[in-house]
Amino acid sequence: MSTATVPAETAVAGPVGSKAGWVLLSTTRIVIGFYFLWAFLDKTFGLGFSTCRTTAEDGSFTIDAFCDSAWISGSRITEGYLVYGGNSQSPFNDFYVNLGGQAWTDIPFMLGLLGVGLALMLGIGTRIGAISASAMLLMMYTTQIPLSTNPFLDDHIIMIVAVWAAVLLEVRYQAIGLGSWWKRLDIVKKNRWLI
Repeated sequence: MSTATVPAETAVAGPVGSKAGWVLLSTTRIVIGFYFLWAFLDKTFGLGFSTCRTTAEDGSFTIDAFCDSAWISGSRITEGYLVYGGNSQSPFNDFYVNLGGQAWTDIPFMLGLLGVGLALMLGIGTRIGAISASAMLLMMYTTQIPLSTNPFLDDHIIMIVAVWAAVLLEVRYQAIGLGSWWKRLDIVKKNRWLI
């Protein structure tokens, strides 16, 4: 019986496995990126989904885009979620309430939403995007624990796993996105962490 040494990296002309699977993997990365980008746009301009929507008792709603709750109008974005949106039973609640009361938190939060959204949607800088997305999602997760629907799993954790699966697999082949072009840039070749 002979054993063969398998090289750590093998160059492949195209994707191994189902082309549809690779497209779905890229689509997963893109839709999670859109989740972040949309949050940035809605909170910035008050497009009426989580920001600037007033719901009546009968379930009808009105949208007042660019309202006072929009970031562009000077509203405090992180305060609403961190101070009032978290689970008061969370062991981290006091930390987040104090953090939400500080105006500086809006800038890194909003830049994070924009940066993660663009990186994941375009397929460039996806490792940095995955790290940033994981940090943001983990923080959002800890604002909600203990969970009411599952002992430990919610959509934040599922998105972290999905982002890392897409990013780590797409280092080899990206079905949709600018990753192939991005990896050919000299700065990215010299700094592989930028992939």
